[in-house]
Amino acid sequence: MDSLSHLLSLYPVRAALDVRCRFGAPWVLDHDGAPRGVAPYHLIVHGEALCGDLALQTGDIIVFPHGSAHRLHMGDPALATPLHGEPGLLRFERNDGDGPQTDILCGEFHFDSDGSDGLLAALPAMLVVHTAGRPGAQSLRHLMRMLQEEAETPRAGSEAIIRQLASALFALLIRTWLEQALATPGLFGVMAERRLQAALNGMLAAPEKPWTLEELANASHMSRATFARLFKQAANATPAEVLTQLRMARAARLLDEGRSAGVVGEAVGYQSEAAFNRAFKRQYGVGPGAYRKGGNRTVA
Repeated sequence: MDSLSHLLSLYPVRAALDVRCRFGAPWVLDHDGAPRGVAPYHLIVHGEALCGDLALQTGDIIVFPHGSAHRLHMGDPALATPLHGEPGLLRFERNDGDGPQTDILCGEFHFDSDGSDGLLAALPAMLVVHTAGRPGAQSLRHLMRMLQEEAETPRAGSEAIIRQLASALFALLIRTWLEQALATPGLFGVMAERRLQAALNGMLAAPEKPWTLEELANASHMSRATFARLFKQAANATPAEVLTQLRMARAARLLDEGRSAGVVGEAVGYQSEAAFNRAFKRQYGVGPGAYRKGGNRTVA
């Protein structure tokens, strides 16, 4: 399994697509801040939009991984006509503007496990992917087109099809983002650095293994010093710190499945349950037992 597939299996994401918009300029779409673990996204399937000073065009995707409040608009927001909502397979939002038209599909990514905080921390406050004129984004453009067709002309099975297509959206989005070399320091920074992918894939495939710096450097065909320097630059963390993060994410998944702390600790590489409990509490603010029971959690 490749690194991205490993990572996404470790950090499950559920996607929902629930609104389609057709606006004539001038228009404005305000989005309140979302709860923790909910990331609103917008697919510009036709036309143009502005988000602050950022210009978006057909084929662009904008995501707010940390749920930030935001505004999309075109033309003078003070002159925007009111929005009208209509029920349907997806809620349909429109206005009465007679200027250039913009079509948008809107939804949310849900990071259902508290163990996903490590993934969210590796994402920027605003993630933008451009697909126009980019051969590597062809699959993402096809997916957007299929979502648009199912939303605008629903037929038998459209609801299920939209749900399944939306579930693939996050993986395609992140893959395209990485290929555009836009990753920020963190897990995705390591993944974007091709020279580190073998070492990262090893840690993702077997986080329970007591990896040494020498083993990881050898996997990347580098000296220990070069590997440690490049890894710290890409991840803004040491290999040991990233390995612990991956172990704790896997532990959170297993605890969410109802496994006992002793079984989980051994599965993620801890010979001592006490040592695992200490490491888990440092990461999430509560011990494994309290985590299983839904105790208040923080993230280190």
